[in-house]
Amino acid sequence: MISAQNHQQRLSGNKYWLVILVGILFSACSPKVVSTVKTEPKTVKKADETPEKPVAKFSEATISLLVPFRLNSLNLKTATKAEVEKSAMAIDFYQGFKLGVDSAASEGLNFKVKVFDTGDNIAKLETLIQNGSLSNSDLIVGPVYPEGLKHIRSFSLAKNITLVNPLAATNPKELNNPNMITIVNNIELHADKIGEYITKHNDPVKTVVVLINPGSSDDLLLATPIRKFFEDPKQPFFFQEFASVFTMDTRMIKNKKYIVVLASSEKNFVTATIDKLIKMKNAGLSIDLYGHPDWIKQNYSTDKLQALNTIVSSSYKVNFSRREVSAFIKKYRQAYHFEPGEFAYKGFDIGFYFAKLMAEHGKNYMQYLTKEKYQGLQNGMSFIYDPKMGYLNTSLMLLKYQNFALKIVE
Repeated sequence: MISAQNHQQRLSGNKYWLVILVGILFSACSPKVVSTVKTEPKTVKKADETPEKPVAKFSEATISLLVPFRLNSLNLKTATKAEVEKSAMAIDFYQGFKLGVDSAASEGLNFKVKVFDTGDNIAKLETLIQNGSLSNSDLIVGPVYPEGLKHIRSFSLAKNITLVNPLAATNPKELNNPNMITIVNNIELHADKIGEYITKHNDPVKTVVVLINPGSSDDLLLATPIRKFFEDPKQPFFFQEFASVFTMDTRMIKNKKYIVVLASSEKNFVTATIDKLIKMKNAGLSIDLYGHPDWIKQNYSTDKLQALNTIVSSSYKVNFSRREVSAFIKKYRQAYHFEPGEFAYKGFDIGFYFAKLMAEHGKNYMQYLTKEKYQGLQNGMSFIYDPKMGYLNTSLMLLKYQNFALKIVE
């Protein structure tokens, strides 16, 4: 059953495609029973099997989804592209999430998904907390922005309700919630993944590792853990750090292979750095480049990135050749008459993974979170637990620019 806790505003005559999506959303959210009870297949126990302890099943699992549709405040006549895209992101995520929960319901469990439009507004979130709308949740997914996650922390701890951070890349240390499950990998995990791959695939006698760190606060997020990794006394690699590749050019060591880790995602700086590295490579220098995770969403010369053997770390990638992906796209088109976007895949993976855990393991589903891995349509799930930061997703991949596409190398 899908319960929508939203109030629709009268929309203008603007022909934005979002109007169609809003109509689809509210038809899907109407307060009616849409799930059906399915009997679970009987299993035959072998004579020598040890009887398992009975699982404390849900009679009906309640999931509260907190996303910023902003439908009561969005004016399509005056809204900017960024404002429309924020609402579109929320709708896309919700629609994928609903399909994920529906798919997991085949395990025989009914789900009540309560959908709340938080509007990216702390006051609205506080109202939900105070009026008891979230109190009976077996799982809360959202809010999607850091400030909301910080605000709901005390409620999550007081009620001992598990909270999923679905999209925010904020370091879990800042959120400090042992009841929180963080889906997006924090930047320190990206740095460790890159560092481990470099040490595994390069000879320290023949290699110099160079960190290019312009020094802004954003750059330091990746630069600091990379520096920490390679300045470890146990690391055999010769390590250098420069503010730009132009400074590096004056400090070269002959007959060495250079591994360059560029900590920036500032497009003009990255473009100039790549151009300079290409010139250095064409002059005979051996260079491999490792980039910032944000590069995947930016537009750089694929020819140049391939020439530099560029590798970037990423939390997600959709493999369109997989049968499961094709099946999801077909189902999404049938349900919503649109192509799924990036956030629809994220929503499906989160909805399916957690609903399946709840269906299979009942009220003790959290005991299995660190045990059961999942390779989704876009995201992998493999969790570790930290008493202060909660559950952290360690599933991460490295992508290399090959044949004009990003290929998974690890």
